[in-house]
Order: sequence, then structure tokens, then C-alpha cells
Amino acid sequence: MTNKPLSTGPSRRKLLQAGAAGFGVLAAPAIVRAQGGPAIRVGYWPIAAGLPFYAAVELGYFKEAGLNVEVQRYAGAQQIMEGMLSGRCDGSANGTGSANIAIGEIAQPGSFKIFCSNPSNEKNVLDEVLVPIASTAKTIADLKGKRVASGPGIQNVTLAKTVLERGGATGATVIELPIGQHVAALAAGQVDGCYTLEPTGTIGRLSKTTRTLETGVISRYILGDAMAPWFGGSASLTGAFIKANPAESKKFIAAYAKGVAYVRSKPNEARQYLKGYTAIEGALTSEVPLAAYTMYNEFTPADVAYFQKFFDLFSDKGIFSSRLMVDSMLYKG
Repeated sequence: MTNKPLSTGPSRRKLLQAGAAGFGVLAAPAIVRAQGGPAIRVGYWPIAAGLPFYAAVELGYFKEAGLNVEVQRYAGAQQIMEGMLSGRCDGSANGTGSANIAIGEIAQPGSFKIFCSNPSNEKNVLDEVLVPIASTAKTIADLKGKRVASGPGIQNVTLAKTVLERGGATGATVIELPIGQHVAALAAGQVDGCYTLEPTGTIGRLSKTTRTLETGVISRYILGDAMAPWFGGSASLTGAFIKANPAESKKFIAAYAKGVAYVRSKPNEARQYLKGYTAIEGALTSEVPLAAYTMYNEFTPADVAYFQKFFDLFSDKGIFSSRLMVDSMLYKG
């Protein structure tokens, strides 16, 4: 995995040979360049929640704003956070774990500003627990003592363990695996279940190798309400970039907001931009459930309270070294 900016390519990308059961190797998305201005290096990892960013790149919203955006693909949310913390990356697309971003913020206060988050729940599906198609499991509790995969990084692992514990699957062993390997691992019998993120469930369902045991598991087991918004992933810019480039930051966020508005108003059309950024292509694009999106100026007090409850889990588990207030991380405009 490389954290270097990806090479320039055509505006439409093709998926390289991808395994039928999971994510393959992705072709490098194009670098969107405009004349003048600082480079804005934005990291993403290949999940469906990043759709507003993918659409904004492909529809030319950043270019129209006169921005020089460099698209960087990472293996996971933790690597994006580390890239931002070290100065190799200036921002994150939606889908980057909010708790991962928070860990970076605790390490270096003022380093991260969230300007958009992607709440999901039982209706706006992102998180889910899958099992092999032939599994006899009917509830999460049936995974008691079983091997369960989770995505990479402390956010995914902590959430997987907590969901299993609160769902009654005591004694389950959580195995950290790249999200692109989840369907293949289930199909091969290497694990008995997995806590994962879309489009993994869609890939497994349509390939008839996995089935969904439950969706919206973070809302149900962490937030206490299956319809509560789980702000598990967020788009952000570094505090350093915003301070050094206030005008470009505002333009970038405005262009990103156009991507959000496009996904909201034309979700079926927007799905095509999952191609090249995720393992989804062809007819699969119409099947992927979409997360919702909340811009920094749209958060309600109830939203912030649910977001804080999510962060508090990591404080309670000792993952966060101190209690972090969500409001301090939200971009203020």
C-alpha cells in the first residue's frame, strides 16, 4: 500500500482484475488538477460511503472551483488519519472512521476539522454483520465462540467486539482482515461471520456466497436505537491546511457539498461513481444501499448527542486517552 499521490489518469477509471468474491486491485483514480493554488491531497478507502467525494471528482466540481485536488487511495481509515497527522495528506473523504480521526485529534489537538459526516442506521445501511450463505446462524448471539472478521483499525475492531458482546456472542474471536477479503474469507470458511461495511454485503449477496445477519448494528447495540444516526465516518481537513489556506478550504468544502447535494437529489445516477473507487461495477451499482450525509452546518443538537455517545464508547473502553468533545472537532465555517 502506498500513501503517495496517485498518478494522473483519464477521468473515467476502470477496475483492474477484481476477485469475484471481494475487492480486487483498483486502478488509480485520476488526479484532478486546476491551474494555480495549493494541492489538496485527499485520502479515501474503497467503501460506498465516500460517494459524494467520488461524484465531486468525476463531475468536475473541484476543477470548476479552481482547485488542485490530488486523490489518494489508502488501505484503511487509520492510514488516512496517520497520513493527515504526518502531513502527507490534507483531508479525508467520507467513510474515514470518525474514531480514527478522533485519535489523531487527541494526539495533536486542533489537527482535524470534520466538515461532513455520513450517518447510517438500519435504513441508511453502511454497517452490517454477514455470515456464509449456508450458515445456520439466525442472530448475532449464534456467533458465540465463533471466528468473526472485522475491518482493519481500532475503530472497526472495537466496534466489532462491542457489537458481538452486546449481541450475546460471547467468546467470539475477532480477526482483523482488509475489508476486501471479507466475502472471500466467509466463502472459504476461514471465518464464521464478519462485521463489515458496504458494499461488502451487496457483493456477497449478489454472488450468492454470503447473507446479511443484521444491518445497522452500531445504531442498535452502541447507540441504543436501530434508527439513531451513527456518525461512523467523516470527511475532514487538517487544521493546518485550513489555517494556511482559508479561501481554498472554503471552496473545497463548498464543492464537496455540491457532491453531497448531487447524491441526495440523484442517488441512482450518483451510484455510477462507485465504479473505479470501490469494487462495484456494472449492474452492482444499482444494488448498493447508500448512507446519509450531514454537513457541518446541518448538525442538530440530537445529532451531536448521538455523535458524542459514539465517541464516549471509545473513552469508556480506554481507546481514547481522554474524553473528546465532538463539537470541538466540527468545522465552523
